[in-house]
Amino acid sequence: MKKLAFVAATAALALAACGDSTDASEEAVADTVEVPADDAMAGAPDPVEDADAMTKEDVEAAMDEAEATAEAAGDEAQEAVDDALAAAEAAQAEMDAATE
Repeated sequence: MKKLAFVAATAALALAACGDSTDASEEAVADTVEVPADDAMAGAPDPVEDADAMTKEDVEAAMDEAEATAEAAGDEAQEAVDDALAAAEAAQAEMDAATE
């Protein structure tokens, strides 16, 4: 019974501590959000096109080149793994022959 009274008292105090809750959406209305953002951007220059930007064709070519490089690196890694496995199998065969 004492535990129930303790839990009830704790819950009552926790609810009392909540107090008044305000809705955050009331504070974020257009007058308080958009106007300060507009004021902050007032002196900023207009965006311009970057003359050094890559064209779609340049992007495609760079992606193709990167893909080919990655595939070549993957092929070389696979060859290294295959060589290591072959060497391990040869060493195991030598050890097996020596113990017989």
